[in-house]
This record gives sequence, structure tokens and C-alpha cells, in this order.
Amino acid sequence: MDTAGPATAAAVVALGVVIGLWRRGTEGRLRASGRGAAEAEGAVEERIDPALLATLGVGPAQATLLQFSSAFCAPCRAVRRISGEVAAMLPGVQHVEIDAESHLDAVRALGIWKTPTLLVLDEEGRVAKRATGVPAKPQLIAALGDVLPAR
Repeated sequence: MDTAGPATAAAVVALGVVIGLWRRGTEGRLRASGRGAAEAEGAVEERIDPALLATLGVGPAQATLLQFSSAFCAPCRAVRRISGEVAAMLPGVQHVEIDAESHLDAVRALGIWKTPTLLVLDEEGRVAKRATGVPAKPQLIAALGDVLPAR
């Protein structure tokens, strides 16, 4: 019997929003994408070239957790675990992990300066949120709540 229906997913997202608002931190905190004040307010969105996404192995999905990692990075393993759990919990979410050292052109193009870096992409490849370090699971769920269509 499958108990993870739309109501359960909505409850998980709502709980994530509440907990995400309560929990504060600097490292691993998801923040609006962009480099200027207007971008942080959502006036300008960074959209990743679909050809680059295809090169990185990102397929169609309602939301994508795009993780940049390196081989001997312990925090990268934590982000992999958290992102994988969240993607398995929420329908329409995929997690794609990229080895930063093997994709230096993409790393440069996307302004990835350290690992782990996690990008939360919407269905059209726009970067909605960006985190360096290890985000808390509730923060990640809340960020996806902003990207996923209402049910």
C-alpha cells in the first residue's frame, strides 16, 4: 500500500516551510539565485542553457537538485544523501550529481566556486536557489515548495 500520496507530499512541503523559516544558518543556507539585489528579489532569473543541462545528464523534471561535488569531499556525501532522500520523497523531483573536476567548463559557466554546491532548478532550467555546504532537509524541502507546482 502506497501511503505517500499528494496530501502527504503537501504536508511534507508545508512542514519544510515552517521548519525552514525557523532554522537559520549561514553555511548550507539556500538563498535566492543571482548576484545582484534585483536578482535576489526575483526580477532576474538565471536560466541554464538546455544543451548544457543535457550534457550534464539532466533530464526533464518538475524540479531538479543539481549537485556539484568532488571526489574526496565529506560534505558532498552528506548532500548526496539528503538530496536523494528528498528527491525520493517528492514526486517530480530528480537529483543529479556532477563531478566538478570532470566538468570544468560547466563549473566555470555556472559560477561554482566550491563543493558541494547545490542548485535547485525549476522545470525550465532556471536556478531558483543555490546552496554551498550542506543544507538542512527542511530548507531543501521548502526551496522545492517554491519551485514545484501546487497540487
